[in-house]
Amino acid sequence: MTTEATTTDSQVFTESWLDWHRAQEDRISAPHGFLAITGLHWLDDRPQRFPDAPGAWRTGPDGVVVALDEGEELVVDGTPVRGEHRFGVLAERSGVDAVWGDAVIEVAKRGGNDIVRPRHPDAPLRTTFTGTPAYSPDPRWAVTGRYVAFDEPRPTTVGAAVEGLEHVYDAPGRVEFELEGRQLSLTAFPGRAPGGLTVLFTDATSGVTTYAANRVLTVEPPAGDGTVVLDFNRAANLPCAYTDLATCPLPPAGNRLPVAVEAGQKIPRERGGS
Repeated sequence: MTTEATTTDSQVFTESWLDWHRAQEDRISAPHGFLAITGLHWLDDRPQRFPDAPGAWRTGPDGVVVALDEGEELVVDGTPVRGEHRFGVLAERSGVDAVWGDAVIEVAKRGGNDIVRPRHPDAPLRTTFTGTPAYSPDPRWAVTGRYVAFDEPRPTTVGAAVEGLEHVYDAPGRVEFELEGRQLSLTAFPGRAPGGLTVLFTDATSGVTTYAANRVLTVEPPAGDGTVVLDFNRAANLPCAYTDLATCPLPPAGNRLPVAVEAGQKIPRERGGS
């Protein structure tokens, strides 16, 4: 390969990574993204009021209910609602966004618990956000591996950023690969895209230059022979890296890599990163 071709490939690789990094930044700093969250409120059968949301909130066997005061209004699925509104029983990891003025009131279920998590565009964490530090992209951190499916998906319980909370995922398989001269593997969870995978992990940089609790890789669907690419340059922070108001899952047992993955996003400035 000529020097000119190598330079062009490097530029394309870097530009693709920059596009990815900007998309990550845009997503978390969006007007109603995770940096806009102002509270994480846990519901029970007692009506509760919160300073950053309208009405009195409770939950029970029939799901989440809000009783709005006179003059208060939410917009749910495009329809204005007043008085008492029933959100019903929510599925795990699902949620409903109710619009309140320029804010969004997220109503969701996490770890078997119903929560209310308001998102306000003027939240200080969002308005002072200046971007996430990251390692410079380097093609050597994009490694080819092999996806090995389990005979049956394995229910896998993991901890969460919130103490005492647990998440359960069905792990369909693992990814085997070589990195820094070592044979390694990571348990994978289903990805958002059909056939894709999500890999939660930590490594020897965790708590040093990268966020201690977790980082996440999105992996494209495996090829017919099981081949996958793990591009650690795209190791991303989850919302809990920025705020204590997130319920992010922790990596499963065995997903701590014994090597220093000096690639991807670093500790956010909000957590003391530089």
